[in-house]
Amino acid sequence: MKEKKIRPLWGSKIGFLLAAIGSAVGLGNIWRFSYMAFEHGGGAFLVPYLCALFFAGVPLIILEYTLGHSEKGSSPLAFARVSSKWEWAGWWMPTVALFGIMLYYAVVIGWCINYFIFSFNLSWGADPQSFFFQDFLQLCDSPFDFGGIRLPILSTTFLVWFLCWFICYREINHGIEKACSIFMPLLFLLTLVLVCWTVNLDGAGDGIKNFYLKADWEKINIIKHFNNPDVWAVWVAAFGQIFFTLSLGFGIMITYASYLPRKTNIVNSALWMSVINCTYSFIAGFAVFGIVGFMAKAKGVAFAEVIKGGPQLAFVVYPEAIRQLPFGQSLFGAMFFLVLIVAGLSSGISLIEAFTCSILDKFSWSRKRVVSVICFTGFCGSMVFTTRSGLLILDIADHFITNYGLIMGGIFECFLVGWLLKARVARRHVNRARVDGMRLNIIWDICVRFLTPLLLVILIIQALVGELSSAYSGYSLGSLLLYGLGWLLLTLAVAVVFSFYPWVPEKLKKKHHVGEDHLLT
Repeated sequence: MKEKKIRPLWGSKIGFLLAAIGSAVGLGNIWRFSYMAFEHGGGAFLVPYLCALFFAGVPLIILEYTLGHSEKGSSPLAFARVSSKWEWAGWWMPTVALFGIMLYYAVVIGWCINYFIFSFNLSWGADPQSFFFQDFLQLCDSPFDFGGIRLPILSTTFLVWFLCWFICYREINHGIEKACSIFMPLLFLLTLVLVCWTVNLDGAGDGIKNFYLKADWEKINIIKHFNNPDVWAVWVAAFGQIFFTLSLGFGIMITYASYLPRKTNIVNSALWMSVINCTYSFIAGFAVFGIVGFMAKAKGVAFAEVIKGGPQLAFVVYPEAIRQLPFGQSLFGAMFFLVLIVAGLSSGISLIEAFTCSILDKFSWSRKRVVSVICFTGFCGSMVFTTRSGLLILDIADHFITNYGLIMGGIFECFLVGWLLKARVARRHVNRARVDGMRLNIIWDICVRFLTPLLLVILIIQALVGELSSAYSGYSLGSLLLYGLGWLLLTLAVAVVFSFYPWVPEKLKKKHHVGEDHLLT
């Protein structure tokens, strides 16, 4: 008689919460949120950001928790149990997460490891910009001109995949949960030290007060400037940031929730995760704007001249600011890049786990074998981003995946739960599973069925309008089609192929928890 494998559970409520927060809190909370706030109206950016959180973020987190918990499976299994016709969408989310985001995310964490080492002797010298682009990346002019692999980047990227393999190799309550119980307290502690150190620097207060907290309301006034694509771009960016930073549309939260016991507070967990994640982004912004304000004053130039977006904020602006510090340059630099490494790894393991769980659910293979094959394949896929054109390819892929792939995943989820499973059925499940705390009411039904998908469709349309009006960042049409749209279509094709493989009929039957009547403590 074949022994039935019992689905593993989180060891504790705090373990699950730390793992979920670890997935959400990543590199984007530190460099992406801060620069977007500067570029899109300073303190005013918090308005579209919070709107995105309340009207899309929180409803979708509850939706993903509910779907994973009720169907007891990863996103492909959960989707298939609701409607076999939509299984492909359940596969697309973790496929985009692993073979879209994780491939380049691992490389960026590898950059952080390199810079952690560089910080001990300030290897970037007096010109961090030239060092980053010319000496470290040796960046090519075209995304089609690979220019060979950068061995220092390849080696640290291998280390990242090895660390992720080591953590994901064991069951979630022994691997990911234990890792996040170390990573997250360490991350919060290091970030707090960085913020306290930074805000006391000369000029830090000016950067925070005049550029982070000061609001430019015209940049977000969508009523007054309804036909202005730049204003719409701010709202699209806010929703994209919420999706990216809360790990929505990846299938991660569906997977994590499938490991919860029968009785659990889904609404409370979703709210805590959302609040902690967004609060972390806001607090980390003080460190970013503080150090840039200090550097602007030290160099005697305008704030706007020294702040830069994306990777440049971490690998050009921060190293230059660290060089300007009156003391403790190496310690500050090592601490900053250690924060990035820890934040990156905690998110990276969740991207791998979402796809791993999907494979395990469908094929019932050995976790150790699956994780080993995934990490080896992932490392091979990451190699394209370790070439001299890697940053350019990364920029294009990230733009399309964030603005289209993740948001489309959210739309699919709303349709599946709101209309096929029925929102009221999902809501009753949440309230039955509740131990205490908040109940879910009909407002959530309205959001999932109407408001949230409508907002996401509008944002997709506006993003496409902007895409058609001008090529993203001046890239050639061929590169955008290949590395942007083409990459998305390739992940979709992979998802469709997986969905064609038949399930064991028994697996599509909704299973109940075994021996889980205890409450998480």
